[in-house]
Amino acid sequence: MTRPSRTLKFVLLLALAFVPWWRPVASTWRLALGGEAYTHILLILPLSGALIYRERRSLRAAFGPQLGAGSAVLLVALLIVSVARWGADALPVDIPLSLSMFALVVWWVGSVLFCYGARAVASLLFPLCMLFWIVPMPETLLDVITHFLQLQSAFAARVLFLMTGVPVTQDGILLSIPGLDIEVARECSSIRSSLMLVITTMLLAHLFLRSWWRKVLLIVAAVPLAVLKNGFRIFTIAELGTRVDPGFFDGNLHHRGGIIFFAISLAVMAALLWVLQRTETPGSQGLRGPYR
Repeated sequence: MTRPSRTLKFVLLLALAFVPWWRPVASTWRLALGGEAYTHILLILPLSGALIYRERRSLRAAFGPQLGAGSAVLLVALLIVSVARWGADALPVDIPLSLSMFALVVWWVGSVLFCYGARAVASLLFPLCMLFWIVPMPETLLDVITHFLQLQSAFAARVLFLMTGVPVTQDGILLSIPGLDIEVARECSSIRSSLMLVITTMLLAHLFLRSWWRKVLLIVAAVPLAVLKNGFRIFTIAELGTRVDPGFFDGNLHHRGGIIFFAISLAVMAALLWVLQRTETPGSQGLRGPYR
């Protein structure tokens, strides 16, 4: 199969996906625009597309297409989306959309495998796996993650209060300090910035680190850092509101200051990345791949 022929087949497979998946894609787009827990979806396609373009030689190389394996993966994608569509009545209300979008990513992976082969899939493994971030999390899973962030953020804020000598008690997501009770509500869980921090960390690890254990370490570190970042935000607003001006409780720092604390967490992550880079051998530092 010549390269123009493979490219044409690949474009046709992507176009064919419009037929069974346009409704789930439209629903996911609306979800990403309207729900703070899904905002990250808007960034995934541009990020993955840029990474694939960076590794474009993987598609240009003379890799043999794997029609059998690719067809099997494409069939699996169609089976999953069929289950999501025709079995929707037997599934929880939010599961069909997640299944459908998962199937769409499987279709994309199968298209690469069908047209360019397993070596191309292996070379593009990270950006292809990144595409799974466009799958909306079911509400049940989102509730579990949000509650975890609420509890752990309250704990992090409690530790900061104790470290600064402020008497504090914690009852679940409720903190009590002299003159103030603080409830770490669902809206204060910082689910959006936490997901963005994890995704950004994954991207940084892929681009700037070589060894797999350093990549895993950096990505794993994003979870406690996200919790600490939110705990520090709660602590800062509470201290400013009780010691400086009560207006901080309902001011811009409370409602729009998330970007400041996100920037602080990114700076900490960049410092950790620098340390991990310094521990790698000189020949393995810098950007991955042939484009440096």
